[in-house]
Amino acid sequence: MAESTTISNTENLMKYMKLDQKGAVLAEYIWIDGSNGVRTKTKTLKKAVKDYKELPEWNFDGSSTGQAPGDNSDVYIRPVAIFPDPFRGGDNILVMTETWDPDGTPNKFNYRHECERLMEANAKHEPWFGLEQEYTILGPDGWPYGWPKGGYPAPQGPYYCGVGTGKVFCRDIVEAHYKACLYAGIQISGINAEVMPSQWEYQVGPCEGIALGDHLWMSRYILYRVAEEFGAKITIDPKPIKGDWNGTGLHTNMSTAEMRKDGGMKAIEDACKKLGERNEEHILVYGEGNAERMTGEHETASIDKFSYGVANRGASIRIPRQCAKEGKGYFEDRRPASNGDPYRITGILMETIFGFEDGVDLSKAEK
Repeated sequence: MAESTTISNTENLMKYMKLDQKGAVLAEYIWIDGSNGVRTKTKTLKKAVKDYKELPEWNFDGSSTGQAPGDNSDVYIRPVAIFPDPFRGGDNILVMTETWDPDGTPNKFNYRHECERLMEANAKHEPWFGLEQEYTILGPDGWPYGWPKGGYPAPQGPYYCGVGTGKVFCRDIVEAHYKACLYAGIQISGINAEVMPSQWEYQVGPCEGIALGDHLWMSRYILYRVAEEFGAKITIDPKPIKGDWNGTGLHTNMSTAEMRKDGGMKAIEDACKKLGERNEEHILVYGEGNAERMTGEHETASIDKFSYGVANRGASIRIPRQCAKEGKGYFEDRRPASNGDPYRITGILMETIFGFEDGVDLSKAEK
């Protein structure tokens, strides 16, 4: 690793991590804040739990996270999923939560609630999702790890899926994150170095319905925590370095029961046609700063022009060649930015393909 200003002494820390908790369990409550980031706080439980329904509701100061005004600042967090904690081990857990206002309505940044309603209403279609999370590792100075200070490495070419010094950077962070996700039960299905040096990708899925959003958000939390221990910064900005460098995306793969059966290509093409009719609405919720990434270059489509095609990485929607050959399978929506909210992305896909649900409109940029 490069130089870091982070103060950490693992040997000293481990003395305390090994101490007996006397039957207590630490539950790390995790929620999404008003700026599409993650926040956490820890609750001590008297015993181990096996189901999120055993956990109590909690609250936090929403005026400090951009989710409530100062004169009515309490926001409530309701557990929706639990995962083994890879940092503390034992019976300790990570808790994914939803944010709710005091009047019993979902907080305006609670996109999970709307997404789940759409998933439940269309459960008969058995939607499967797999998301490809790209990200860039930065040093404490905010410049990509391994890059010359204030300068640039050699042009893109040798870095994608590369091996060897000078071709890949920070593999220790990537491997640590991979193992931590597996321990936590995240459905992480692979990793690879990306086109720009210090840019990486991992894949989550396939997951059915709302579970994809839970697993992807939890994997982001784990990534931030791992990088914190190495003194690195993680950015999911869709265009972290301007110029002739690839941006970062959150390519979204989707299939339904109809798409996976023989003759499913018709269902895939029908879905693509529907998606083309709502390109603008999708772009609104596919992440901030996406216009800098979706220029029609660097393996992207133009942000204002919808297209789909077989094996075309310059299209909005790519249909894998193997799927076209077999006449069934899935499609890849290449438009979402790396900072997109998976609940909003998967939710609007369901909304566009299967129709609106009363009281739910995921096409709004802001509530």
